[in-house]
Amino acid sequence: MATLTNTAAQWSDVTLTNNSDSLITKITAWADNQAPNRTLWFMVSLMVQGVLFLPIPAVMLFYFHAPLAILAVTLGLFFSNIIAGMGGAGIRAMLGFFAFSILVHILMIVIFTI
Repeated sequence: MATLTNTAAQWSDVTLTNNSDSLITKITAWADNQAPNRTLWFMVSLMVQGVLFLPIPAVMLFYFHAPLAILAVTLGLFFSNIIAGMGGAGIRAMLGFFAFSILVHILMIVIFTI
């Protein structure tokens, strides 16, 4: 009848903690914390795309004789950011599209100006 007592069982107290969070888990946690600022990120994305990235094809086509595909890539990234923001995509998708467009434009500038 020892099993019917009111005493607590003595289990070993082993807590498993993971102190080595990877970079992707930190980024997704940060993106999830930015969910209340979704509209702000949409507006920042539109302003950066419109002011900084849309003039890039004109400069590259005129001065560096880049292929016309640069214009298609830039407009595709611009409209994908608009569709993601207005279409109700999650904050991870919006920030992902924004980061991807920044990366692509930086690579285009580096490739065609060097």
